[in-house]
Amino acid sequence: MDIRLDTLDRPQVLALLREHLDSLATTAPAESRHALNLDGLRGPDVTFWCVWDGPVLAGFGALKQLDPLHGEIKSMRTASTHLRRGVASRMLQHLIDEAASRGYARLSLETGAMAFFEPARRLYAAFGFVPCAPFGEYRPDPNSVFMTKRIGAMADHRA
Repeated sequence: MDIRLDTLDRPQVLALLREHLDSLATTAPAESRHALNLDGLRGPDVTFWCVWDGPVLAGFGALKQLDPLHGEIKSMRTASTHLRRGVASRMLQHLIDEAASRGYARLSLETGAMAFFEPARRLYAAFGFVPCAPFGEYRPDPNSVFMTKRIGAMADHRA
């Protein structure tokens, strides 16, 4: 499997993004859903990657710069054909490595509080993410779980 930058113009990518957004639509009220749509993922502060298994799209993920020292993981999704094959772990490690190479001191994320998101929360915890207060423009929300991880040089100097 290979992770590549993507411009969000391939039909397979657009179809998986549609599936991603549709699957989230039933999990929480609209005001509690924070997944980026196509325009959001094409924003100047967002970088988007796809995981390819040969010619088959296996998943995707994005990194949003919140400020020069803080990034946010956005829109991680594994294609149903590739579940439990390590796609999410590979993408998450890629995003952590990219954040460290950019010099971020912290990498954060928002995910759902419902049972649907339990596998994602376990994955993030396995990679060292811990619960935190809302960050950036987020506000407290019973439907959201906020997590963060210190990275780079700051990981050795925990407050």
